[in-house]
Amino acid sequence: MDPRLEIVSKRLAEIEEIVPVVSGKGGVGKSIIASTLALLLSRRGREVGLLDLDLHGPSTHLVLGAGDVSPREEKGVVPPEVHGVKFMSVVYYSRHNPAFLRGEEISNAILELLAITRWGSLDYLLIDMPPGTGEEILDVIRLMGRSSKFLVVTTPSKMALETVRKLLRMLEELGVQVLGIIENMRTPRSPPVEEGLKGFEIPLLGRVRYDGDVEDSIGDVDKLLKTNFAKDVENALNSWISSSD
Repeated sequence: MDPRLEIVSKRLAEIEEIVPVVSGKGGVGKSIIASTLALLLSRRGREVGLLDLDLHGPSTHLVLGAGDVSPREEKGVVPPEVHGVKFMSVVYYSRHNPAFLRGEEISNAILELLAITRWGSLDYLLIDMPPGTGEEILDVIRLMGRSSKFLVVTTPSKMALETVRKLLRMLEELGVQVLGIIENMRTPRSPPVEEGLKGFEIPLLGRVRYDGDVEDSIGDVDKLLKTNFAKDVENALNSWISSSD
């Protein structure tokens, strides 16, 4: 038995709620929604961590503007605090180089990152997952327990909804809890996302309108949180919190 498995359990022991943020495909805004949720929760006085597990395309460090900080070693690795959020990412080790990982190497990298990171006491740990239905999701369920509560991000696009249906069926078959769905990049001409998700009894937590100002706010947290995008994400957060009470 790998001794790191026991270490992971100890690292996560003081975390109240683990929330992997997932999507069926890339480009739907999963990373910026995960980052914004972490920032909003922190501003409500919650102890929050954000872990970027997108091994091939980490980007939450760009959203947070976290380029000038790095973790410190202290009987493991202590995540730096960025705008009130404890932040950890594979980018600290890949140094912006491509990660040529597959199969067992991916599982080993995830296990190592979870084993070395000392989160301490948290109310929420949000995990920015890679898009799709790959083995990373299986690893998170295996290593972080079926008590993790998944949050799904999609757009109204037919292609996005088709992949989300596959993702939801996968999570359903694995017996894990789904907190709800956040619809991103909605426009006045977008079709009702509910039509594409018939048959799934999963709440739609919120609709996030397309906001052309978001791109200019990447790396500037104060500017990001003043956008209409952030206001819509906060409405979705309110729905999440009220449904959990």
